Amino acid sequence: MGREPLPVGKLPLPLLEKLLRGIPSDDPNILAGPGIGVDAAVVRFGEQTLVFKTDPITFTSENISRYLVTVNSNDIACMGGIPRYLLVTFLLPAGSTTPASVEDLFFDLRQACAAMDVTLIGGHTEITHGIERPLAVGFMIGVMGEGALSRPSGAGPGDLILLSKRIPIEAVAVIASEASHRLDIGEQTLAEARSLIHDPGISIFKEARLAWDHGGVTAMHDPTEGGLATGLRELALASGCGVEAYADRIPVLPIAEKILPRFSIDPLGALASGSLMVCCEEHSAEGIVAAWAEKGIEGSIIGRLTEARDMVLVQDGARTGLPEFPADEVTKIFSSS
Repeated sequence: MGREPLPVGKLPLPLLEKLLRGIPSDDPNILAGPGIGVDAAVVRFGEQTLVFKTDPITFTSENISRYLVTVNSNDIACMGGIPRYLLVTFLLPAGSTTPASVEDLFFDLRQACAAMDVTLIGGHTEITHGIERPLAVGFMIGVMGEGALSRPSGAGPGDLILLSKRIPIEAVAVIASEASHRLDIGEQTLAEARSLIHDPGISIFKEARLAWDHGGVTAMHDPTEGGLATGLRELALASGCGVEAYADRIPVLPIAEKILPRFSIDPLGALASGSLMVCCEEHSAEGIVAAWAEKGIEGSIIGRLTEARDMVLVQDGARTGLPEFPADEVTKIFSSS
């Protein structure tokens, strides 16, 4: 028991919950500490409140700097913060790293930081054995205004769940970059899939601020590894609620239907960076969706939190269990032939 290898990706939620339960959290200055569905740590330093986030990029080596800056910024935004500073660790493969490739990496990193108005303040870079492609780990610091903290635990039964854009933006872009030679979809479609990282992009900062400014937000969460289904589970666990999600209201990218079936990938379980989940009071939902639409951001009401702690997917009128994904569905591209 407990000796079987774990799948690639995030730790299973029950194991992670068990591990986090043993971490002391009695410091009154920790406003948001370790927890399921908690996107970043929030700590009070005197009169200043800071937000801390660390996240790696492991599924792709293309556009790695843009992914790194954006996914760390997203999680800070989900807590109600504004990203400001970044430290980066680059681990680069022995035998294939050149001075030119390192210069390109740093150029892209500077560009990505400038695009998000984030200042690069340090980090570490080394060439190491045991890896086949570059790995990047970011540590980002954000600032937070008075009363701006958004905790997943702030949501409650009856709150509606909104989703920005369509799923799974990041998964489609990653597959088009990492497995293009196994996709028979034509160069134009392939280029369209790769460009998703830029348009609509994987940043959710704009819609997070719009939702927060509109009011009525009780929690925000950034679905990443494990896709939307895992993000919904994390949100439910953090809030102590159940979830009722409506399959016919969850918008899927049309291009995903051309790419995901090649690897039997379920869009509900694939990397979903680029979409934001917002829990809000029922009377605020339409207003937030309208505020997004005014800025050209698609929004949908995809479900609600429930008193009963069941994880339910309503599909074609039938109620079934929300699917669970032990590993992100994108990992199938590394094992499929």
